[in-house]
Amino acid sequence: MIKLTLENLEDFTRGTAFLGTGGGGDPYIGKLMLKHQLELGKKIEIITQNEISDDIFACNVLSMGAPTVFVEKVPNGPTTLHALREVEKIIGKKFNAIMPIEAGGVNATLPLVVSALSGLPVIDADGMGRAFPELQMVTYNVGDVDINPIVAINDFYETAIFNARNSSSGEWLARAVCVRMGGICEMACYPMTAKQIKETAIHGTIKLSFDIGEIIQRARNEKTDPVDAVISYMAKSNPPRFGKVLFVGKIDDLIRETVNGFTRGKLFLKSLDSSDELLVEFQNEFSYAKLNNEKLLAMVPDLICALDSETGEPITTDGLRYGQRIKIVAISAAPIMRSKKALDLFGPRAFGLDFDYTPLEEI
Repeated sequence: MIKLTLENLEDFTRGTAFLGTGGGGDPYIGKLMLKHQLELGKKIEIITQNEISDDIFACNVLSMGAPTVFVEKVPNGPTTLHALREVEKIIGKKFNAIMPIEAGGVNATLPLVVSALSGLPVIDADGMGRAFPELQMVTYNVGDVDINPIVAINDFYETAIFNARNSSSGEWLARAVCVRMGGICEMACYPMTAKQIKETAIHGTIKLSFDIGEIIQRARNEKTDPVDAVISYMAKSNPPRFGKVLFVGKIDDLIRETVNGFTRGKLFLKSLDSSDELLVEFQNEFSYAKLNNEKLLAMVPDLICALDSETGEPITTDGLRYGQRIKIVAISAAPIMRSKKALDLFGPRAFGLDFDYTPLEEI
């Protein structure tokens, strides 16, 4: 049984920051939102894979936008719940559960806030097992789950409703509205049955967030390396996930801008004990890492994470600063994310990159 409390909240949000691979929105904001609900005495039920009954009917809720905007415009729990209710009105059926669309950052915490507000349980599963920048980049699409209807809403309860021809079109339409709404909006989409959840989602990611956050904190307390501890844990997880440190260095330069509803940029690192340099490019989340502008070390959909060299604390793309000492760590993606159909959705070429996917453990 998974239970979120004020005592383990910090562990959970630290884990979501790790799985956010640099994006997903600042988890500190999500932590404050959840802390407020827990202090009000609200209960949040989390349903594990074995507890998903056949009558479950869930809706994915999220906040769309550039992580740099989230710092100034905080995601809104009540409007997100309103978006879910609008989907219910359109389809003429009530939901009895909530789904996180991704495992990282604010979008891992916002569904729990909506759970506290609505009393609906949250499924311990999502469509990414990490964070991705676009709506169509989910494992649900590997199983042909319909994204419609899509409801986007802002803080003024101004609402846009889409019935897109496919999920990529839904992303394109919703992103334009998101920009008009100030670079952030709350959304509800991908209504899913129990069968669809069981067959197309990545399960256990809420529990994984708790575990990663706890492992990092325990390593700090024991004066051991938090990064090594996480890599060791992932190797023993179910299924086992390969991980390694790609680079240790300091931030030598950083290009970061908010463009068309995304935070885009490049991170340049210099080694502290050699002449090596690392380039990490990002679109909300880190997309690939290249050594000395020649050798690719990791790429989407495998997870690329920036961690503080000393504390192991995950760093988001909007939290990167010149001179920071960091470790770049990579973790292999869940097996469901490595099929040909999945890579067409969120492999390197889906991001406009001119190379094909190579699994992390084969590089």
